[in-house]
Amino acid sequence: MSPETQASDSAATAAHPPQSLWRELRDAVRGTDADYTKIPLRRAVFLLAVPMVLELVLESTFAVVDIFFVSKLGPSAVATVGLTESYLFLLYAVAMGLAMAVTAVVARRIGEGKREEAAITAVQAIFVALLVAVLPALVGVLYAQDLLRLMGADAWAIEHGYRYTQWMLGGNAVIVLLFVINAIFRGAGDAAIAMRVLWLSNGLNILLCPLLIFGLGPIPALGIEGAAIATNIGRGCGVLFQLWMLFHAGKHLRVSLDQLVWRGAMLWNIVRTSLGGIGQMIVAMTAWIFLMRILAAIGSEAVAGATIAIRLMMFTMMPAWGMSNAAATLVGQNLGAGHADRAEASVWRIGWYNMAYLVGVSVLFFAFPQPLVAFFSGDPEVVKVGAEWLRILSYSFFVYGWWMVTVQAFNGAGDTITPTKINAVFFWLIQIPLCYALAIHFGWKELGVFWGVFVSETSVGLFTLWLFTRGTWKQATV
Repeated sequence: MSPETQASDSAATAAHPPQSLWRELRDAVRGTDADYTKIPLRRAVFLLAVPMVLELVLESTFAVVDIFFVSKLGPSAVATVGLTESYLFLLYAVAMGLAMAVTAVVARRIGEGKREEAAITAVQAIFVALLVAVLPALVGVLYAQDLLRLMGADAWAIEHGYRYTQWMLGGNAVIVLLFVINAIFRGAGDAAIAMRVLWLSNGLNILLCPLLIFGLGPIPALGIEGAAIATNIGRGCGVLFQLWMLFHAGKHLRVSLDQLVWRGAMLWNIVRTSLGGIGQMIVAMTAWIFLMRILAAIGSEAVAGATIAIRLMMFTMMPAWGMSNAAATLVGQNLGAGHADRAEASVWRIGWYNMAYLVGVSVLFFAFPQPLVAFFSGDPEVVKVGAEWLRILSYSFFVYGWWMVTVQAFNGAGDTITPTKINAVFFWLIQIPLCYALAIHFGWKELGVFWGVFVSETSVGLFTLWLFTRGTWKQATV
């Protein structure tokens, strides 16, 4: 932290004296109208990170609960979820790319004190989200079996599991809207609202998932299709809650009916800014599709074990992503307010928090990989594959923490192009060829994929951290 930032933070601390931890926690969960560009940096990080962490903890809890119940239907059902998610990852890429742009633009407008422009930007973001959802819905409903066949799914998945794929892709609008509207709340500093949205949607998912999969009383057992229906109901209710809060309850941003207008220039600014974010996510997600295709060639057990491992990874990494999202908001708002040094200081502070947390996770993965995977599957081969990946992942988690925060610093600043270029090199030119060579050419099978991921993602993390230290992201404009 520079001397100027230290002096500014000391002045902010004097103007806003520390409160009790309980009161700070209550404010973080309930939401405040605090100006994150002026209050002490430690408090700004706390008020934003706590709800973002809690938000994503429940999101990751649902991911684990969902795969726990689906795993009771057998390895083919788990593989169906994994292969469908390979396509959903493309949708997530677009939704997350849009979300990055929306967070950056809204945060910058809030930092500049232009709240009406921020609200109109939010409306344009919703228009874009609805347009994005149309094509994937049509393709998913009409060609679900063909999509699974293309990914190398087994006979059970193609004959029975395709209905899961139809529901998940057909209802993709709720996925995109959840991402985008919560990005609006985060960019504005209303992280507590985004947290409550996911509490509602994922709480409903967790309740409905076993009920619709296995049935109860007059409710028929729908099997794997029930998991998808539960997810759509939960997320749909979450979107309705988002819209109500956006119009009635935002502390930093609130939309009025007269702002529901098409503004082509603002909409294009979102699309233009999001192209880099979409690009970086598509690069990463398509790389994951290739990896799943390699694993599918090895066998359904390899796909199932990898799917369980990635769900466990998601579960444990969500708190770190929450803290990283806080960095994006702080970077965007502080750059908008002209406080570039404070923006950088927030990234370093959150980076140390992230690293410490993920080192603890890595110890857990290294020490207990088999019991963790065995909780979700009794198949010895599935447990073996999943445990192998968890242990290999544990070697690189300390780098992941810095990677996540520095990438979000670029995105929060509006520089989404730089991470795209980095991802293209490390995922397409290094990860995919390396994993294929190790798994297929050298016969390492799933271990080749896992070690290829370790090498490429550790390298990209270190390189991104080095690039962040050069400071070019501070000159980005949105």
